[in-house]
Amino acid sequence: MVSITLSVPAEVKQKMEVFPEINWSSFVRQKLLEKTEELSWKQETLNKLEQDKEFEDWCVETGRKVNKGIAERLKKEGLL
Repeated sequence: MVSITLSVPAEVKQKMEVFPEINWSSFVRQKLLEKTEELSWKQETLNKLEQDKEFEDWCVETGRKVNKGIAERLKKEGLL
């Protein structure tokens, strides 16, 4: 495991010292893990959505063509 150094305002450090039973290093480590996992999940989801964009665009274009065809047929039949 590697070590990092964090800077916090003096007021925060004073408030932390009121709770010596808290392992602040462990607390911060856990919060960092949670946040990096959340951000990784978001990034993976965005990547998957980007990969699906081409298929999504194809679906939209196909739907438009179908709708246009239906509208033209209905116009020919005098129903639109």
